[in-house]
Amino acid sequence: TAIQKARDRVGGLGSVQQAVRSMNQDFQALKEECLQNGSLFEDPMFPAEPASLGFKELGPFTAKTRGVEWKRPTEMTADPQFIVGGATRTDICQGALGDCWLLAAIGSLTLNEHLLHRVVPHGQSFTNQYTGIFHFQFWQFGEWVDVVIDDRLPVKDGELMFVHSAEGSEFWSALLEKAYAKLNGSYEALSGGSTTEAFEDFTGGVSEMYELKNPPRDLHRIIQKALQRGSLLGCSIDISSAFDMEAVTFKKLVKGHAYSVTGLRQVDYHGRAERLIRIRNPWGQVEWTGAWSDNSSEWNAVDSAEKDEMLCKMEDGSSGRWFSRFLRQFSRLEICNLTPDALSLDHTSFWTTTMFEGSWRRGSTAGGCRNHPSSSQ
Repeated sequence: TAIQKARDRVGGLGSVQQAVRSMNQDFQALKEECLQNGSLFEDPMFPAEPASLGFKELGPFTAKTRGVEWKRPTEMTADPQFIVGGATRTDICQGALGDCWLLAAIGSLTLNEHLLHRVVPHGQSFTNQYTGIFHFQFWQFGEWVDVVIDDRLPVKDGELMFVHSAEGSEFWSALLEKAYAKLNGSYEALSGGSTTEAFEDFTGGVSEMYELKNPPRDLHRIIQKALQRGSLLGCSIDISSAFDMEAVTFKKLVKGHAYSVTGLRQVDYHGRAERLIRIRNPWGQVEWTGAWSDNSSEWNAVDSAEKDEMLCKMEDGSSGRWFSRFLRQFSRLEICNLTPDALSLDHTSFWTTTMFEGSWRRGSTAGGCRNHPSSSQ
């Protein structure tokens, strides 16, 4: 009832410390049961069956799913690891699924260990009391939800079908993607989306979006304040046709993919103030080659100490570019402003939050999908 739900919330249910159990599955209880029985967990709520893959192109009996097997990491490699040396961008390589929007958000998480371990709880491994069960936490409709999965992953022709690590023995990103697929009904449900959606589901934050064809005059101040507050920022280039997906522009920017914005700085360049924005490619396979790239001549006109500091910060796959060109080259900027409980304790700038519960009503407050936002569905 509504009264009981209110009491549960007052008691802390739905908080990070006491996440709601998705599908009423208790991770710790299920793990203890497997340890007592000496068995590996098999999730009845998201089984290793064709329906978990999808419903259309990835539906049962389709060409893309023919020959798919479900294998545990322990069956794929002799020494599987959950996370090795911290989560990094090379742990996130896209597979045969159009969820680059999700991968960009996961890539942003690797820049913030505090946020990452909110979504990916500590202490999970393939060695310490391994029973084939893992769990992840997401923000859904005003509360944190704990999603339990088994570690059977879809494999085709001997390779993971979807997200995988570059080195092949690290599995946190593939298991995180599976948990998010379960939360959304299937893997195919993740094909196509907005980085903002994943930002919000990973942080509980509130997002805003700016079309860069017509940006506000003080956009640089908006970005600077967002960075100071620990907000997550992403930008992308629109695709105009299916042929554009993953097309590489002449300056090595990838259309249809999302990038992270990690910094904004003003430098003295040939006697005038120039704004530089720092952009990070979460995958790192295609690096920017234009002005202010790692080895470009523009850096020669910048004070050496400032140059060394900025290049040091760009060793994680980031690159700089003129702010004015950024506005011309990218189509959209998305900012996810974090709530106070998502920020570290030493942060000086906090948002305050108030939550109001309500419901979507057809013809009144309900809208359609993002391709037809004005329609009632």
